[in-house]
Amino acid sequence: MSDTRRDFLLRFAATALATASGGCALHSEEAPVEVADMRAMHPVVYGPPPSRRIERAAFVAEIHFGGGRLDLDAAAKLVLESQVAWLKRETDATVVLEGHCDERGTSEYNLALGQRRAEAVKRAMVAAGIAPERVTVISLGKERPRDPGHTEAAWAKNRRVDTILNRP
Repeated sequence: MSDTRRDFLLRFAATALATASGGCALHSEEAPVEVADMRAMHPVVYGPPPSRRIERAAFVAEIHFGGGRLDLDAAAKLVLESQVAWLKRETDATVVLEGHCDERGTSEYNLALGQRRAEAVKRAMVAAGIAPERVTVISLGKERPRDPGHTEAAWAKNRRVDTILNRP
């Protein structure tokens, strides 16, 4: 099965489960158990992670990108260095990388771009010595803006990968 088809089926299943449970998963406090189980089986998931992931978070940081860009600048590399050092000390810890985009572009484009951004951060972490199975990638596209404004400054805040370091 192609990645595009698998991703579509994952999004469709998550939407169907959210609808069947009486609401949209984007607005619920906790993701349905079935969606969480599906996330455990697939390393790439579209949609919000369970809110409890923040409660366990040891460190949350943002890595920002230019418009349509995937490259890591000097500031991003400094954030990654500190996170990699922490992950090397905390050998049982994991990291969730949430890819985000600004409001411009279609939902499909932004989901794919958010995924590519999060994957770029994952590649950098793996290259620095972090085991790939400790890193989960999620794309939220333009669904959770940091700044709801419609200016270049707001868009710059929204083009990011949130890195959430979790203790076991």
